[in-house]
Parts: sequence; C-alpha cells; structure tokens
Amino acid sequence: MAKRKDDSSQPVPMTSSRPPKLPRKQAELFADVLRTLDEFHVPYAVSGSFAMRQHTGICRDTKDLDIFLPVKNVAIALQHLSDRGMECEVCDPIWLAKAHCDGYFVDLITGMSNGVIAVDNPWVERAHPALVLGVETRVLAPEELIASKLFVVRRERFDGADIAHLIYASRGNLNWARIIQLVGEHWEMMLWALMLFRYVYPGQTDYVPRAIWCDLLGRLQHAITSPNPVEKFRGSLVDDRMFAIDVNEWGLPDLLRESRARSTPIPAEVADRCA
Repeated sequence: MAKRKDDSSQPVPMTSSRPPKLPRKQAELFADVLRTLDEFHVPYAVSGSFAMRQHTGICRDTKDLDIFLPVKNVAIALQHLSDRGMECEVCDPIWLAKAHCDGYFVDLITGMSNGVIAVDNPWVERAHPALVLGVETRVLAPEELIASKLFVVRRERFDGADIAHLIYASRGNLNWARIIQLVGEHWEMMLWALMLFRYVYPGQTDYVPRAIWCDLLGRLQHAITSPNPVEKFRGSLVDDRMFAIDVNEWGLPDLLRESRARSTPIPAEVADRCA
C-alpha cells in the first residue's frame, strides 16, 4: 500500500456553506444562555451545528442551541436561566431540558435518549475552545461529538453522514482509544458508522487506524463464529418506533426501558420547580 503523506495538521476542508443568519432574538437568547452559564461557572460544552462547524467547516441552519452538561449540573443551570427570565422545563428526565424565550429555545442535554451514553465531567473537560455568536466558549471534542451521534439513526433523522464528515475532516487525527471507550459495549454501532465512512471515502480508509479496523472486525468475526443465543434483542435501543412490533407483538425484551431505568435522571424536584 502506498504511504500517505501526513496531512493530520491540515485545516478542516473549505466549504461553500456560510453561517446561518439567525433572527436577532434567537441569537440573543443563545448568547445570553452561554454568558449566563459562564458567569455562574456551570460546566458545559456546546454541541450540534456549532460544534460541527468548528470541526468540519460545515454550516447549516439550526433551530436550537445544544448544550451538553452532566445531569448533576442541570438544576443550577436551569435556576440561573430562570432567574434571567427564561421559561424552563424538563422534557425528559433521562436526557433533555429546555430554556425558552421569545418563541426560541435552547436544549440542555445530559446524554442519549435511550440512556446508553451519559454526559460526564470529561465531556466538558475535553471540550475545545470556540467562538459562538461572539461568546468565547467551548464545543464538544470530535470524539464526544461522534459518540453523541451514534444512536441518531432513526427514520426521520440520520447522523451517519455527520460522523463520516467528522472522521474525514479529522485527517486521521482522532483519539480512537477515547472513542472506543465512549461506545463501550455498543461497538457494533461504531463499526456500522465506520463501514459507511469506508464506503463514502474509500481512499481515506487509513484515517481510521488499522488497529481499530482489526479490533472491531475481529470482534465481529468472533460474534459471527461463536454467537451467544442468550444475547438480547436490541432494536428498541436503535428506534423504539421502527422496532415496536418486536416488543409489543413478538414478545422480545425492551432494552430501551431497561436502559432508561438504569440511567440517572434529572431530579423530579427540578422538574417540579420548572412546572
């Protein structure tokens, strides 16, 4: 195989996309949330479109600002945002709260909706400096951003292209040990995303280290040659609607319910204060 010229230090690709022009009140809300959390030293990192722009150069319209933070920080974050006149609510105690103002909103996210991946301190500590709407802040590192998108594979939304773009834009400069640590027992989902990357960018297969390919493909080979008949159905972790028939009519276990039950929720008293 021909040796690739080292391009890990090259900037992210240039694109023709431009930052969206947000309505004034929406931009003001986003910036006010960032400044408020910084003022009161609430640990967080920005995700979503702003993080994708930082790591890939891709800009796109966004209806919200995604704030990732550990569940233990949600109560104080909502309290300070409420004190600034924002209407706050806990939409799903497993992963999502919101702050509203003037018809716009900000999402405060503590993990994945299926409960298999939770935000903890290292997500914030590893975040990268960034300028978002004129505010000096931090965006998720690409490794955590990839992990956050791993289970966004529903019929109406699929983030596999985002993962492929993040790997491509990294020029091979990713902390794969961290990614494998984050995905844990859900390594097949990572392999699935990598196979899509390989199909889309075959000439950049080596942006993923050979050791990672060999590790994940070796696990797959072992699983195929020595299947475990007691392993449980996992479809509901992917999409509880597309695989609803398996649980509701075919009697297969609902790992989504089990996973969410094991998660640390936003305390009920926080939701009560927001009501």
